[in-house]
Amino acid sequence: MNKTEINESSPENTCEETVFTDIYEKYATDLYQYLYYKFGNQVEINDKIQEAFIKLWDNCKKVVPDKARAFLFRVGKNMVLNEIKHQKIVLKYQKIKPKDYTNETPQFLMEEEEFLKKYQHALTKLTEEQRIAFLLNKVKGKRPIEIAEMLGVTRRVIENRIFLAFKKLRKEIKEFK
Repeated sequence: MNKTEINESSPENTCEETVFTDIYEKYATDLYQYLYYKFGNQVEINDKIQEAFIKLWDNCKKVVPDKARAFLFRVGKNMVLNEIKHQKIVLKYQKIKPKDYTNETPQFLMEEEEFLKKYQHALTKLTEEQRIAFLLNKVKGKRPIEIAEMLGVTRRVIENRIFLAFKKLRKEIKEFK
């Protein structure tokens, strides 16, 4: 037998549709059984088999039909192992509890709580127009021109309301800046 007869009888790669289909029909069940035997129901094996055949198709020019079985089994096994590793990492991080403590001192926390109470009380002393303008500006981050458009007044009116709100808040709360 000469070299050209060998090439004509066996394809050089798995890119031909008939060759690829034959490989799929020949090895899909074996690959499923191998992965199921090796790993059980830990991952969705059918998905990994499909991904392995997609990888074979993507690398069809590099893989000769005689090596397709080994390629599929190696790729399938690696995919399942990677998925199991990923699941272990996810479980590890699910077990980690978020910290339920802060680095602030009890005095700081108490002062913060007292300031918040003073702030809320001082906000109630503002007129409704001042409170709305102030909160839209400082809490929601709206610019005076945007607030003016929302409320149907001029920008200068909104700026004045915000200024008066600041003035009243500073008067009520000494620490307010």
